[in-house]
Amino acid sequence: MSKITSIISGLSLKEKADLVSGKDFWFTAQVSGLDRMMVSDGPSGLRKQADASDALGLNKSVVAVNFPSSSLTAASFDRALLQELGRNLGQAAKAERVGILLGPGINLKRSPLAGRNFEYFSEDPYLTGELASSYVQGVQGVQESGVGVSLKHFAANNREDQRFTASSNIDQRSLHELYLSAFEKVVKMARPATIMCSYNAINGTLNSQNQRLLTQILREEWGFKGLVMSDWGAVSDHVAALKAGLDLEMPGKGNESTSEIIEAVNKGQLDEKVLERAASRVIQMVEKWQPENKTVISYDLEKQHRFARQLAGESIVLLKNEQQLLPLKSNQSLAVIGQLAEKPRYQGSGSAHVNAFNTTTPLKVVQDILPKTAYQAGYQIDSDQIDQQAEQAAVDLVKQADQVVVFAGFPSSYESEGFDKKTISLPDNQNHLIERLAAVNKKIIVVLENGSALEMPWVGQVEAIVETYLAGEAVGEATWDILFGRVNPSGKLAESFPIKLADNPTYLTFNADRKNENYHEGLFVGYRYYDKKKQEVLFPFGHGLSYTTFEYRKLELLKSDHEVTVSFEIKNTGSVAGKETAQIYISNQTSEIEKPLKELKGFAKVSLNPGQTKQVEIVLDKRSFSWYNPETDKWQVDNGSYQIQLAASSRDIRLTKNLLIDWSENKRQALSPDSYLSDILKEQAFKAPLKESGLDKLLEQLAGDENNQAILTNMPLRALMMMGVSNHQIQQFIKLANQS
Repeated sequence: MSKITSIISGLSLKEKADLVSGKDFWFTAQVSGLDRMMVSDGPSGLRKQADASDALGLNKSVVAVNFPSSSLTAASFDRALLQELGRNLGQAAKAERVGILLGPGINLKRSPLAGRNFEYFSEDPYLTGELASSYVQGVQGVQESGVGVSLKHFAANNREDQRFTASSNIDQRSLHELYLSAFEKVVKMARPATIMCSYNAINGTLNSQNQRLLTQILREEWGFKGLVMSDWGAVSDHVAALKAGLDLEMPGKGNESTSEIIEAVNKGQLDEKVLERAASRVIQMVEKWQPENKTVISYDLEKQHRFARQLAGESIVLLKNEQQLLPLKSNQSLAVIGQLAEKPRYQGSGSAHVNAFNTTTPLKVVQDILPKTAYQAGYQIDSDQIDQQAEQAAVDLVKQADQVVVFAGFPSSYESEGFDKKTISLPDNQNHLIERLAAVNKKIIVVLENGSALEMPWVGQVEAIVETYLAGEAVGEATWDILFGRVNPSGKLAESFPIKLADNPTYLTFNADRKNENYHEGLFVGYRYYDKKKQEVLFPFGHGLSYTTFEYRKLELLKSDHEVTVSFEIKNTGSVAGKETAQIYISNQTSEIEKPLKELKGFAKVSLNPGQTKQVEIVLDKRSFSWYNPETDKWQVDNGSYQIQLAASSRDIRLTKNLLIDWSENKRQALSPDSYLSDILKEQAFKAPLKESGLDKLLEQLAGDENNQAILTNMPLRALMMMGVSNHQIQQFIKLANQS
């Protein structure tokens, strides 16, 4: 008898019911033979609450290093860095005797208005899945870290307003290809300890009660072996949730949670074996991930802070750098403008909010480097009203400055867990200030502090723009590392920046209905939409500049059984060392279905000294060429032509090569009277049946001019009866063709 079976067999019905509900905000229940275990928030730093507990970050937590938000770390395009972030988070959690770290969040950035975008990685599921897998592997590691994760929020949690009840209504292809595929990748690659199901419904069924999602897809199709817990307060009907595959309700409702389960079992509404299944998974989780130490142990916060600085520096994105204004020159006068330099916004709100160990502000750091740096606030961050006096003081200061750095961004009141944004425009006072400053000094550098994409009406009036997102507690040091060139920027945008909100494909529908979030855009999210529509963007997905330049060369493809190896060279053609992220996109030119022009399916970040060249290889598996067929509920790859695109961004394609794929084992669909002539005429195997049935001569005659050819390709076989062909002749051809 296993230990889990032994514990279960010794439990009363009440204890089993206790186990499937959290004891309180952060602990599992303690029962005979099993101690309680603590879980804690921590996607960007540990948020362990020792005393008063809440789900929205309102009460203080223990001191911990605040790392950059996922919106910034995703821009690193660096799997190794994300794994190291995970190790740091796991170390902090273990030191504080936390068994499960709640994170990472991997929902897609469908709309720039979504209030929680700062906590998510990307608009692209492949990039999200790759980086999240590395993060999870880092946290869970081997037993030296021994901290599990709760991958969240499963699934399609793409808005915050009415998040407890809103239904995400999505077609099956979009659901699988976009909103589930990152979760699938992490489950299969990194084996997360737990999955956290989200508040929302999918196509009318609450996710906490969604058997198709929690059991059929997650467990039966993907092979997930861990525990499924609810987001905090996501359970509406605990009995229905247990039947669907939920194991742990968080937080528990005390005696009410236990009583409802006992009553359901006693009335025959819940099979006790279903309850035992869930309770066993709770026991399994606690047995595997319960920290061994009985007391809090120390870890090196200073070392973690240094890593937070490195991580931010490797992720910050240089969006624009006209006239090579950056890096800054230490022998020229410098003016710093913007209250966000003095009071930076460096982390998100809600469950991502950390009691930071050592926050370094941009203003303090630069004044330590260059004591003569002049500063004016220019605006108040907690207001959008123009302060004429403060603005004028800033304008007067920059008139004579050689270099001007303006800090701008969203106030914390603009974006948070729990509600969605109303705009992606900066406050009016910030936009107005930047335009006034640009009118008196052309050498304006804008440094952004924001959780997600924003509009920039002044983009053509400033020389340089640096995107720091929410850079964590080392924001001050990391920002100036980039600005002074101590670190060569290498971040790439993990989301598209539209010129204006109305350009986004969700603009007409996002939050339009309190009960339903209708995903009318389907597959066309982010760059998939902008590319297909040929829509200009402010800055494209994958974009990011450097203080050096790179050349892409010698693209080669090697096809083998069910995979393609892409090889190429990258050369640093500039004068300083730097890192470049090469991106591989695949353009499916074969499948006759709705599809994006191209999709990201590979990337590699390469470090190069001046003049150095490196050979890079990226392997594309069969799944990279597949699409989800809702008619068969399977991933399908079609034989035919595909283009491999080697790129510096989604809009900067450097080299391309075409490739023929012949992997498909799909049998040819049997012909019927509804089969189209366009498909029949493509098949070499149908030439003989056409001739034998006598249809070949008729088709040759009808195809005598271009108009007839076009008409024929859009006709099914049965329509040939209008041309004098008998039904007998059509049936004869179908019989012969299906035998060929």
